[in-house]
Parts: sequence; C-alpha cells; structure tokens
Amino acid sequence: MITIRHMNDLTIYLDNNATTQPLAEVTEAVHCAMNTFWGNPSSIHRIGQEARQQVDLAREEIAKLVGAKPASILFTSGGTEAANLAIQSACSVRSDRKCLVTSQIEHAAVGELMDRLQEDGMEVIRIRNDRDGVFCMDHLKEILESRAAEIAVVSLMWCNNETGVIEPIEKASELCLKHDVLLHSDGTQWVAKMPVDVGAVPVDLLSFAGHKFHGPKGVGALYVRPGLSITPLVTGGPQERGRRGGTENVPSILGFGVAARKSSLWLNAENISKMESLRDEFETKIISEFPKVHINSSGAKRAWTTSSISFPGVKGELLLLMLSERGICASSGSACSSGAFKNSKVLEAIGMPDDGLWGAIRFSIARTTTASELDKTIDVLLDIFETIKLLESSSVASS
Repeated sequence: MITIRHMNDLTIYLDNNATTQPLAEVTEAVHCAMNTFWGNPSSIHRIGQEARQQVDLAREEIAKLVGAKPASILFTSGGTEAANLAIQSACSVRSDRKCLVTSQIEHAAVGELMDRLQEDGMEVIRIRNDRDGVFCMDHLKEILESRAAEIAVVSLMWCNNETGVIEPIEKASELCLKHDVLLHSDGTQWVAKMPVDVGAVPVDLLSFAGHKFHGPKGVGALYVRPGLSITPLVTGGPQERGRRGGTENVPSILGFGVAARKSSLWLNAENISKMESLRDEFETKIISEFPKVHINSSGAKRAWTTSSISFPGVKGELLLLMLSERGICASSGSACSSGAFKNSKVLEAIGMPDDGLWGAIRFSIARTTTASELDKTIDVLLDIFETIKLLESSSVASS
C-alpha cells in the first residue's frame, strides 16, 4: 500500500517557483473534464465537439493572459517542451543560420538544449551578465551588430527562476527586431506573476507552464508570433494546427484555462504591490535577525516571487533538510536540480561571497502566501541556527 502524505496546517510551502498548489477551481475543472468532457476533441460527434469547445475556451483565457490571439497559443506538455519546441523550430526556420545566443543563467530547459545543439555543430554564444545576474544588453548589441545574419535565435529568460531577477527583455526585443533575429523568451517565472503583453513587448516565441501559477502539471503553452512556422517535435496528427500531434490533454488544458482566468483577475497594481511589500518585509526581518546574510541579486529589479538568501557558515543542503524537518518547504535552486544538491550555475555566474562557507536558500512565494507564514519561517530559522550553535559547542567541548 502507498501512503500518501498531504500538507497539513503546520506545513509552510515556500517553493512556489518549483510548483504551486492548484486552486480548488482548477481541481474542479480537471475533475469535470474527466467526468463530463472526456471526448476526443478531434471527433466530429457531439461528445467530441463538446470537449473541443472547452479546449477552445481555455485557449482564449490563456491567450488573454499574455495579450495574444487564441490561434497563436500552442499547447504542450509543459514549459520544457515549449522551450525546446521554440528553439528547435527557430533553428528550422532559419536553417541557414548556425549560431545561437543565450545566457549563462538559463533554466536547464534552455541551457541543456543549447549544450546538445552545440555538440551537434551549432555555435552557442552566451552573453555576459553583471554581478546581480542582469543580462548585458551592450554585449547582445555587439553580437547582433556583427553577426545577426548568422544567428538563428536569441533565447533569454524573462525572470530568473533562482533569484527572481527581471531581465531586460523589452530591450532585447528591440535589438532583435532591429536586426531581424528571432527572439524566444522563457516566461515560466514571469507569466501570471506580472502583466504580459506580447503586443507591447513583441517576442517571437514565449514559453510558459500552468503549474507555476496554480494550474495542473503536464500542460504548458507556447505563444507563436503570427506568421512564424513551427516544426513539430511530436508528429502523428493534425492537432494544434499541425504543430503538435497527439490527442490533447483535455483535463489539464481546462485546468490551465481556469488558472489563467484567475490569474488575469488577480493581476493588478494593488495586488502586485502587496506581494512586493510582503517580500521586502520578509527580507528586512531576515537581515534584522541575521545581519551577516547576503540577499542574492539585491541590486537588481526582482519579481515579488523570490528571495534568494545566502547564510554564512552553513551548507545549504543541511539548512534545507532542517527546514523541511520543521515543516518549511524551500529550495536551493531550480526544482530540476535541487533534489541532487548540485551547485547552482546561476549563483556561480553571479558570484558568491568569497569569505568562507555560504548556504543559499531560495524562498519563493505565491499570491496565497501570508505574512504570518513568513514570520513563522523566521522563527524556525532562529531555532535552527541556535541548534547548530549548540551542536558546534558540544562538538568543540567533546574534542
């Protein structure tokens, strides 16, 4: 028998950049699809067409979320597939161009694909970033001015998943448009957290995932600029306008649509300001209690979602485990690597304090996070460091 453990009232979840808890309305939509709209959307009979109508309505909600037309939204299995589809399609569209431009601090969905494409013979240029992890637009400008005709695509994340740094995608878009170079942005940590309008910031391709904003896992989307061709990664049917074969994941798509609608309703200046204040107050209290901590990328504009904090004299792995034992769920970096406790490429790229051991913890909040939860987290941290101090004293005494 499998024992299933659920979050309880004592659990504080601060790993929302990894995934978010689905809204009750999302869960209801998924169940409804399983029980009522279970038909194949490609079928012409009534049951199939009922499912098709629901998929189309969900697509409309997701399109509204990013300021696009529904026909420009392509459903995928998640953000990783969407990013892969975007970059590999760009390589096919511009097949005469053998150079790719990205950064040193992309999520593995982009970074590891770039490594593989480099092994296959493509040239990959990674633009510089400053100490806070902000992309150097002067470097991008230099590259585009000298080599635009060789570049298949520029792929840059909109918001960093480990530090929350907001990248200058507006400027990157201007530069790429000027030099006729395709731009893909990984918007996984940006879409539904802050307003997005692909008309105002004309990226060619934008990838994102529903589970990052209280939707179900197993579904993502790729915005495709009208007129831009997509080369399918998955073939075997006419679905998604011939851009991705296979029967649509109707339950997850319907949940995705509900999550998008709820996010659109939430996205306003007042709510965003409240979350920014919540994050700022948390960091202020952390610094007050632990004056030696380092707030990673504190010199840059950051999304309200993320506090990446380095604590002196302790390993991040130990701190994470002690937090977990006390009911606090956090992370050391991206969810795709944190389970193995690998070194963070992002923190390596931006640089860490060089005066001894530092443990970096990413606390990522959602619009459901409360001030009392963050205050409790600080209390737990105080208890952890007191425990570490006692253990160290005991170890010294025994030796």
